[in-house]
Amino acid sequence: MYMKERKEIVDSCKMLISRGLTKGTGGNISIFNRESGHMIISPSGIGYDIMTSDDVVVCDLQGNVIAGDKKPSSEYPMHAIFYVKRTDINAIVHTHSLNATVLASLRWELPAISYLVAYAGENVRCAEYASFGSPELATNAFEAMQDRQAVLLANHGLLAGANNLSTAFAIAEEIEFCCEVYVKAKALGDPVILDQTEMKHMATKFKSYGQK
Repeated sequence: MYMKERKEIVDSCKMLISRGLTKGTGGNISIFNRESGHMIISPSGIGYDIMTSDDVVVCDLQGNVIAGDKKPSSEYPMHAIFYVKRTDINAIVHTHSLNATVLASLRWELPAISYLVAYAGENVRCAEYASFGSPELATNAFEAMQDRQAVLLANHGLLAGANNLSTAFAIAEEIEFCCEVYVKAKALGDPVILDQTEMKHMATKFKSYGQK
């Protein structure tokens, strides 16, 4: 079942490592099929360098396995809550990227340090802390990501969501870059933050950016 989506998840998980967005088995990725109600999600605790399409799990939104012989990611509740409550999100990328985690450990939001933040919204909020894999973390992430496409997870990492996996991955990568810019700029001084009007303008421009 869903071998195309499973391969896409494996390829994207390997990219988490090659693009410097996580270490070890940190992070997780999923795709939601709205017609069937099935979530295709990376497995728990398997190294991305050895992961295969057969390791990727198909489950329902309660984490019950439908296809595959592995356990789904322990963070499946944090994916499922968005698929239930956000019809614009059909893919989730969760990373442990360094600079996003630095900001999240300070419990800081990411302000509009760059126009690229507009891929996620006017800023990226930091959710309240909760233990990994818990329903509380799922709720906190959802609440802090309202009207946004990404959220920092306190003392943990970054989560990004979009209507497809390639877009969700691109958002995660761009927001990590913006976090790096902000961390380095703060080390040198007080960075200039773009205003709300400009960020709304950027969000509109991004809707027509690129090829059709």
